[in-house]
Amino acid sequence: MIQGSDEWKAARLGKVTASRVADIVAKTKSGPSASRANYMADLIAERLTGAPTEGYTSREMQWGTDNEGAARSAYEWYRDAEVEQVAIVEHPFIKMSAASPDGLVSDDGLVEIKCPNTATHIDTLLHGGVPLKYVTQMQWQMACTSRLWCDFVSFDPRLPEAMRLFVTRIERDDKYILELEAAVDQFLVELTAKVAALTVKYAEAA
Repeated sequence: MIQGSDEWKAARLGKVTASRVADIVAKTKSGPSASRANYMADLIAERLTGAPTEGYTSREMQWGTDNEGAARSAYEWYRDAEVEQVAIVEHPFIKMSAASPDGLVSDDGLVEIKCPNTATHIDTLLHGGVPLKYVTQMQWQMACTSRLWCDFVSFDPRLPEAMRLFVTRIERDDKYILELEAAVDQFLVELTAKVAALTVKYAEAA
């Protein structure tokens, strides 16, 4: 199975995945964010229709997809390690949740690759931080794979060679993972209840 293929999309259908866990835990001053409700609506639609929700692919997103292979090769050279690509890994005990890491590294690591616009990459080079949404994504990947660390990679081949690759390691945070697991579990309970309510209501109407 290859990431991005129809088979891969089918395997993820209706499931919480790592790239969207940040939406589940996002909050505003008044409570859960709109992104949580929107994500739930997407997954409800997928479960009811059996078809993946089509997302918009921007020029920047396509750039990231097109350059991921080069970024992976640069990382392998930098770490002197081989990256094993994997399509999807189910969470060990939370059903209907999974992750699709960009690769497995050695016996206990992962890699998450971003190929952002140049302004974002430059900001990462200068300040070295990893946005919280990506930290959340990587922690969920570690929860699903039982791995101990994840290397965050930012790559931009448009810059001079010495500035093209940024790598920093995020260690597994078991306390944060427990918080995420509780949030995802609650989210899935709500999602399942809404699917059931819609199914019953509109079966009766028919």
